[in-house]
Amino acid sequence: MKKILLLLANGFEAYEASVFTDVLGWNLLEGDGSTRLVTCGLRPELTCTWNFKVLPELLAADAVPGEFDALAIPGGFEEAGFYEDAFSEEFLSLIRAFDQAGKVIASICVGALPVGRSGVLKGRKGTTYHLNNGHRQQQLAEYGVEVVNRPLVIDRNIITSSSPATALDVAFLLLERLTSAENCRNVRHLMGF
Repeated sequence: MKKILLLLANGFEAYEASVFTDVLGWNLLEGDGSTRLVTCGLRPELTCTWNFKVLPELLAADAVPGEFDALAIPGGFEEAGFYEDAFSEEFLSLIRAFDQAGKVIASICVGALPVGRSGVLKGRKGTTYHLNNGHRQQQLAEYGVEVVNRPLVIDRNIITSSSPATALDVAFLLLERLTSAENCRNVRHLMGF
């Protein structure tokens, strides 16, 4: 069984988190059955950007990276407090631990910013939210990341993306990396894509 830690910062976007829960959940029930997603946050109750409440299964303080095969990070909104959690040392330490072990890290939109801030993308390629004058891409570049203006960027074990529109692509790519291209095609088909 492949275990994926879905690392949620307060203020995360529910849609960006839901693509991971749905794609990996479909795989568990209808695909090859090899994936289990565990939600994780810094606090026992999280509020999404649009006020949806989530109770994570695991607190970040109790997460043991060695028990997981991959890390998934959705983005969120500054106005909803996303960066308070996402830029915390506890959040960044988890990212570093997954990268040091060579495990897949999949981020959506501004979920790439804590990955960049953690230092694991320094000197590597990545992308993040690209609209609004490229402000978030400039921020990512300040962390020493070679920003590539593409919807998806993969640099070794790290997947970054440019907007919520890429969310499903990131989730399917994570599934493919953890299982196989054939299994991913099957799950996509069963989900109607």
